[in-house]
Amino acid sequence: MKETLVIRSADFDDIATIGYLAHQIWPVTYKDILTRDQMDYMLQLNYSPAALENQIRKQHHQFIIAEINLEEVGFASFGPIHNGNWKLHKLYVLPSMQGKGVGKALVDMVEEEVRTHNGAHLLLNVNKNNKAIKFYESIGFQIEKAEVNDIGHGFVMDDYVMGKDV
Repeated sequence: MKETLVIRSADFDDIATIGYLAHQIWPVTYKDILTRDQMDYMLQLNYSPAALENQIRKQHHQFIIAEINLEEVGFASFGPIHNGNWKLHKLYVLPSMQGKGVGKALVDMVEEEVRTHNGAHLLLNVNKNNKAIKFYESIGFQIEKAEVNDIGHGFVMDDYVMGKDV
């Protein structure tokens, strides 16, 4: 059977799906990067139903979902930040689906949306120890700076900010 990849807009009905996917992806992605306590804290902070609703309603994040044969396998969120700059807030693909073009398809859709809204530059934060850095570099992102962000409860995010012109 041929696999059919579809990227679709997400809405409030997809909040549970996004949270579910995050809870499947994060333990694999961050097992060697974050402590379990930090991972649990960040999942609650960013992926509880209330947090996701706030991101959509108040922070104006747009979410998209990748489906293969009608099964949700990944998601992204993005939005404008300032002066033609946009931010890719989230990009996650189930570990079993990585390397199959799903992440690139999600980023391509984000870039298309950014261009449609006259955006010029797309930024993202990625943990300095995340192997996704190589993926981002392979699709044209470059490290622009390093930053450490205090996220509360004694935890920080030690990231690179990567960017690319779209």
